Amino acid sequence: MEIIYTFTSIFLVSFVSLVGVFFLSLKEMRLQTIMHLLVGLAAGALLGDAFIHLIPEVFEEGLSGVIFSVAILAGILVFFMLEKYLHWQHHEHNAEHTHLPAHSGCEVKKQINPLGTLVLFGDGLHNFVDGAIIAASFMVSPALGITTTIAVFLHEIPQEIADFALLLHAGFSRAKALLWNFVSALTALLGAGAFFIIGGTFSGIEPVAAAFTAGGFIYIAAADLIPELHETKHPGRSALQLLAMLVGIGLMFLLLLLE
Repeated sequence: MEIIYTFTSIFLVSFVSLVGVFFLSLKEMRLQTIMHLLVGLAAGALLGDAFIHLIPEVFEEGLSGVIFSVAILAGILVFFMLEKYLHWQHHEHNAEHTHLPAHSGCEVKKQINPLGTLVLFGDGLHNFVDGAIIAASFMVSPALGITTTIAVFLHEIPQEIADFALLLHAGFSRAKALLWNFVSALTALLGAGAFFIIGGTFSGIEPVAAAFTAGGFIYIAAADLIPELHETKHPGRSALQLLAMLVGIGLMFLLLLLE
């Protein structure tokens, strides 16, 4: 029964990723006016998630300080190397199109910013860990599984809104942003499956994965999003961006009341 409860709960949580559908009715101009606010919200949510939820969770698990530090650094470095690779591929692809003759008839597709792939990778890993956590909770008791699912569900709402905004910002179409955000959410099923299959063999893997995810989220916020916010020079918009970041962090604090 624990498996049925777990996978049913994860399916319900995964549909939160479709919350971006509420933004589909907005016109392009209106969407662009709020994009800088959503990027600020995303930066705050990612930093808040890392420092308020993931890192404290690792400490509660009693992970060794050295392993904890290495896992966070590994997350930062892996995301750095992944972004380097994606930027290199992005540059090579652009160079190929640059040398195409104007009359070649080849369609030049809209380029996708590597940030979008990073967001999907990071969110997928985060959801993988969430799936394992939900599975572990249901293994303890159905009541704990239900409360954990509710906490994850509420936790995912601001996160998925921010992810949808970031995918749009990275060049995804609205339909593709919804689709890939949903696919990323389904990695929670893999996390749950992995826990049921090998969780007992590799005990203690969840806090390491959580620390690695925290490092990845810190990298995305600090290396990609905050520099993007610095491009805004207008004092009023800068103040609104700071407010959006504080709202993102504040939402993560509020969720502590539900845990």
